[in-house]
Amino acid sequence: MKFLHAMIRVKDVEKSLEFYQKLLNMTIAKKKRLDDCELIYLEDEEHTAQIELTVNDEIPAEGYKNGDAFGHFAFSVDSMDKFTEKLHSLGYEYLYEPYTVFEGTTKIAFVKDPDGNEIEFIEQK
Repeated sequence: MKFLHAMIRVKDVEKSLEFYQKLLNMTIAKKKRLDDCELIYLEDEEHTAQIELTVNDEIPAEGYKNGDAFGHFAFSVDSMDKFTEKLHSLGYEYLYEPYTVFEGTTKIAFVKDPDGNEIEFIEQK
């Protein structure tokens, strides 16, 4: 069995695409139109995992509410310093600045996407 994707609903597809494509280097793998929504599948650089952005035709004015069961997505980065430069150059900020865990072998940080989903970035030494 292989994990394929996780789905999130987005309020502003252009902001979400900019975030996931420019900051996370994800690319559009495919799009599909259904009766009441559009599905956009973004994949990572290694083509191993996808995030499905669902854009409903009728979106609540206040957007969607994140449940208290979902925690975050996690992505690896080669260099937290280089990622931080890219993050700031694109106008994004950390939710939680980089910090070290596991006796100094791992650095982690968190960012929120345009819909408030948390994303963890991990640099392992």
